[in-house]
Amino acid sequence: MKKLTFPKHTEQQFDIAAPSQWRMRGLRGATTVSHNSVEAITEAVDELLDALEANNSLDFTEIVSVTFSATSDLDAIFPAAVARRRPGWNEVPLLDVQQMQVVGSLELCIRVLIHLNTPLPQNKLRHVYLRRAAQLRPDLALLS
Repeated sequence: MKKLTFPKHTEQQFDIAAPSQWRMRGLRGATTVSHNSVEAITEAVDELLDALEANNSLDFTEIVSVTFSATSDLDAIFPAAVARRRPGWNEVPLLDVQQMQVVGSLELCIRVLIHLNTPLPQNKLRHVYLRRAAQLRPDLALLS
């Protein structure tokens, strides 16, 4: 078997205090659906991603990964499958997971966490909470 070799790592110098320095940031969002169907989930995910894109000028080449979580009452389609159909999202690493079940928590809910590289500070990202998910973070909810 042929031995694999890798080029030696060379350290780059970064001024971490420089305001233009790029960092990985987390962008959050959530929404709810009216019922468990392909159509309802597709509509809600598209609306959520439209709002995140519009409010954050997302560049798909800067997205590191995206994790969707859905409550256990949603199983008609993977939210990532909806995202994958959208222009620009086909090269983004996507993952679906089931949201932890907590008694009394919001039902029919889809959450998203986008990891992206950006020069923006965390407090300049616009998180998006739509529909009944606005109750999760009223301070961040977008008004229709």
